[in-house]
Amino acid sequence: MSAQEFNLEVTPILPEALKQLEELANNLWYSWNTPARQLFERLDHELWTRVKHNPKLFLRNVNQRSLHKAAKDSSYLKAYKQVLISYNDYCNNKCRQDGGTRLAEDDLVAYFCAEYGFHESLPVYSGGLGILAGDHCKTASDICLPFVAVGLFYHQGYFTQRIDAEGNQIASMSDNNPQHLPVTAVLDEAGNEIFIEIKIGSTPVFARTWLVKIGHISLYLLDTNVSQNNGDDRNITRQLYGGDKHTRIKQEIVLGIGGTRLLRRLGLQPNIWHINEGHAAFLILERMRELIATGQNHETALEVVAANTVFTTHTPVPAGHDHFPQDLMMDYLGSFCSDDLKLSKETFLALGCLANDHPDFNMTTLAIKGSRHMNGVSLIHGKISSDICAKYWPEVAPNENPMGYVTNGVHVSSMLAREWTELFDDVLDSQWQDHLCDKDFWQRIANIPDQQFWNIKQKAKSRMLEVIRDMVTAQHLPHQVSETHLERLLKYIDPNNPNILTIAFARRFATYKRATLLLNDIDRLRTILSDIDRPVLFIFAGKAHPADIPGQNLLKEIYRLSCEPDFIGKIMVIQGYDLAMSRRLVSGVDVWLNNPVYPEEASGTSGMKVALNGGINLSVLDGWWPESYDGTNGWAIKPSPHENNDDLRDHDDARTLYELLQGDIIPLYYKQGKYGYSEGWVKKSKRSMTTVLPQFNTTRMLNDYLDNSYLPAKKQGRRLSEDNYSKARELAEWKATIKNHWGGVHIRQVTEPQNKHFTYGESITIQVAVNLSNLRPEDLVVELLLSRQVYHPEIVLPTKQDLQSIWAENKDSTASYKFAPEHHLDNGEHLYTLTFQPDLCGGLSYRIRVSPYHELLTNQYEMGMMRWI
Repeated sequence: MSAQEFNLEVTPILPEALKQLEELANNLWYSWNTPARQLFERLDHELWTRVKHNPKLFLRNVNQRSLHKAAKDSSYLKAYKQVLISYNDYCNNKCRQDGGTRLAEDDLVAYFCAEYGFHESLPVYSGGLGILAGDHCKTASDICLPFVAVGLFYHQGYFTQRIDAEGNQIASMSDNNPQHLPVTAVLDEAGNEIFIEIKIGSTPVFARTWLVKIGHISLYLLDTNVSQNNGDDRNITRQLYGGDKHTRIKQEIVLGIGGTRLLRRLGLQPNIWHINEGHAAFLILERMRELIATGQNHETALEVVAANTVFTTHTPVPAGHDHFPQDLMMDYLGSFCSDDLKLSKETFLALGCLANDHPDFNMTTLAIKGSRHMNGVSLIHGKISSDICAKYWPEVAPNENPMGYVTNGVHVSSMLAREWTELFDDVLDSQWQDHLCDKDFWQRIANIPDQQFWNIKQKAKSRMLEVIRDMVTAQHLPHQVSETHLERLLKYIDPNNPNILTIAFARRFATYKRATLLLNDIDRLRTILSDIDRPVLFIFAGKAHPADIPGQNLLKEIYRLSCEPDFIGKIMVIQGYDLAMSRRLVSGVDVWLNNPVYPEEASGTSGMKVALNGGINLSVLDGWWPESYDGTNGWAIKPSPHENNDDLRDHDDARTLYELLQGDIIPLYYKQGKYGYSEGWVKKSKRSMTTVLPQFNTTRMLNDYLDNSYLPAKKQGRRLSEDNYSKARELAEWKATIKNHWGGVHIRQVTEPQNKHFTYGESITIQVAVNLSNLRPEDLVVELLLSRQVYHPEIVLPTKQDLQSIWAENKDSTASYKFAPEHHLDNGEHLYTLTFQPDLCGGLSYRIRVSPYHELLTNQYEMGMMRWI
């Protein structure tokens, strides 16, 4: 009979000299400040590793003697004081930086997302969406943007991954104890916890709130695991992306509706609302409810809400958008619909459904109908999103609909290895972080001596290999492998010899990312890896969702190949991919492999992080990479034309991959000169860093959001809210009129140029007649689009400009001219006239169209209505 085990906890006491360690542990500023994290690591390296770099948990477990020793250690105290100076300077500097200066003191951006990835010490993220949200928040703090974030506190977060001896992924969950995390309970003036109530179905659900400090800004996480709730409702926020449709819709109700109520309870009044992916779109309903309660009708309420709402979609395939059966919607939000929104079932469901489309209530549909500022997350993804979402503006060409794009970026300080930080401080400028978007400034990287640049890169790579070596050892020892076998595994993972070409593929193991593309031709891969004079190490890491069996099978396939004699120690599969491993890999690898199915990569940011650290990208031209690739800063896999044949497509892309490896990458890396490195490789590495860092950072990204979304949202929101929302009512009533009469609007050409040949500078007059269908002439705009004739479409010029042309027609080859309304005709039509002098020369074509127009529209084509001759 085993003895019963009883638990105790003895909390160490921080010496007076180290008191601010606790404050540092409760502000995620440490997540992008390496010296701050080193303060904890120096106290006990082993404990720091065991607590997964969690400062708060570390301070609850560190040995009291270690604290007393550090409090008397002059070297430690010096480092401690230097960190405090940096921390206090950062926190006390409230001055707006960069784009932050363009918002007023009373402006506030409210940012909603289902997950946030700041650091492994706060495991409430799963992947790219959360990491991007975390970087967004960090940068908002850096530039002192008036900004507040809202999310959910998951008690189990995302799963922990282990890989067994057969290559099977073993997923396990562990509970997040708030006492061990950088969170504090949100209290009211009397010191009591704040609870937010949300009615889901017929049941009131309560949520407490946890505060996370990220530098200057606050993130509030709602948590339903409270005693007032029943067992099912306590589990709403139990697991990130867990459970069934019932759990997901409840989570999204808590996030959107509960999150909005929380901000009101805290006295915060955002005037810019940002929905980062559709999970939070229910905030639109809650904001409508607030306005309807003041006497506004639902059409006016929707216009007011949409005016200052920003929606970012990250999903490049239609199936990726959340949707719920109509019955489920009415079960959980039926009373909200009738009692709060005062809408009929049909009107309510129409907010998330389109006629002649899938009957489910779609969260992307709600987000698009409830926002006027929307974007994808790269140029290509913006194009794909405008195509996917074209059904919302059915008569408007996809390249003209309101869907725009803001290409993602990365938070440089979070992912730049300490070696590079120190180098930049020494040889560039100690204030280099003030020049993140200055492309001319970063040209200075070319002036760093090649030997020094190479040495820094190898130093960071050695640190990476040391960590990876420990991970591989810990992963395989439980499998009872022999020391000889372990030595074979670790042959190329040698921190003392970082001169082996190391290529990594590390990301979510979704099938579209094609982790096994490298395995397409095993014999050719064997040939590549059999060259003892030019060895190559491939590292694979990443998680497949526990329900994604095909993704897990890809992981298993690579693992099993890595165990074959020809590939042992040359292909490594490492378990437990998280932010900590990501930081290590991106700081040290030579090449970052990315080969998704085109065009299914929305953006991707891991390759950006690699480039910050002197690594080089080898990627399919998808996501962000086409905006960066210039032929000198990496390698590109041009997508196969066989998009409808998976086998042929994969064969083509794999062939290109092998050709690049054998013909370019491996020879260039091993073309080592007398100083032991390849000058060509260093040149390409410098170009990678120089071109990517100033363009793909989150400071640039936030400035793009300010230009394209936040400032327009602020302006439009203020405009429609003036005079008790009178302009919103005017706009809503005008839209209703347009919708009622649009079916009768028609356009025809009355006169056209008799002479088809003109000399430059001559005027051309064209007239059209429009059946207004009881609308006013000023309700419509008639346009002529003039463009160049394409004589030989088979001729393609492979220039950088071609990339931009996938988003919009080239401005040099297309021009738009507006007709002027003249008078009514006897048949009831209205005459419009255009006299213009073309700016273009050569063979030209023109088209004529009519669309609704009102000065209060956010986007000219937001109604999705257009008629062409």
